[in-house]
Amino acid sequence: MKKFEEKTITKNDLFKGKIISLQVEDVELPNGKTSKREIIKHPGAVCVIAKTDDHKLIMVEQYRKALERSIVEIPAGKLEPGELPEVTAERELEEETGYGCRTLTHVISFYTSPGFADELVHVYKAEGLYKIEDAQDTDEDEFVELMEVTLEEAEEMVLNQRIYDAKTAYAVQYLRLEQLRNLT
Repeated sequence: MKKFEEKTITKNDLFKGKIISLQVEDVELPNGKTSKREIIKHPGAVCVIAKTDDHKLIMVEQYRKALERSIVEIPAGKLEPGELPEVTAERELEEETGYGCRTLTHVISFYTSPGFADELVHVYKAEGLYKIEDAQDTDEDEFVELMEVTLEEAEEMVLNQRIYDAKTAYAVQYLRLEQLRNLT
């Protein structure tokens, strides 16, 4: 038995949607007692830290219904079945921004909310950006406004909560740490 492992006794699928599904599991705890776990299953996602040659960070502003507001984010999107994360990253960069990149480097992967969801986000850094003439359009239900901001402007957006999601706040912090590391 793994340390602190919870063994599934029963699993009940409650909802299966276009993006997520919800299941409730009865589990046996390490102390022998039982409990319920509500789990959101997600196919995974990517996000892209993309900077232009003049050191501007490529961002998009879009409305997020779950928050009932618009926020500024780095380009991102969910994995399609069977799609490699780097392919998703290139596709989302093109669809949301009209940019392609010469190099794409995996930075890190992290779970967004491991207490109730299995969503794993893969963070990539795109360099050598170029505009794509006939770029793929965004999804038909997706409306975004392209932005190019300095690192300082992005940090200000974190402080005034225009940037209000973990992946984008992580990207801003990553770029600042990268900049500091290059100074030493």
